[in-house]
Amino acid sequence: MSRIAQAFDSGQWSVIASASAKAALLTLALPLAACGAGGFSLEKAEVDRSIITSSAPSSPAQPASSDKDSDQTTIGNAVSSADIQELGGQAVPWANAGTGSRGAITELVELKDGGLTCRRFNATRESFDGVALYKGELCMASAGGWRMQEFNAL
Repeated sequence: MSRIAQAFDSGQWSVIASASAKAALLTLALPLAACGAGGFSLEKAEVDRSIITSSAPSSPAQPASSDKDSDQTTIGNAVSSADIQELGGQAVPWANAGTGSRGAITELVELKDGGLTCRRFNATRESFDGVALYKGELCMASAGGWRMQEFNAL
């Protein structure tokens, strides 16, 4: 065996490996210790005034109201353009791309009273603010268009 090989027998290798592991651990721990050298103390900690938290303002109720109006118009358009005989009692789906709301129109019936043609219906409205059921009535106006007579949440 050569002298170099004899100098590093298995006992010395474990000492060298142990020393290397300790050096690596020290190399990793030293930067972390340096970060804390300044010390962290709750007494020195201050409130960060740049962060603002509060409740949402109550004024956004208005856009939800305009969303409901837009959805009411979309439902009215679906009711007025539906072919009741062809539907045979099936639900009429509706969707409003502007508000993201959707639903179905059910129990759609057409009534004629004294020359006035009306359509009564129930409609569901699924939107970001929940699901609601409405009862409505749409009647033919004198100019040939349809006008919403009633649209109430149940």
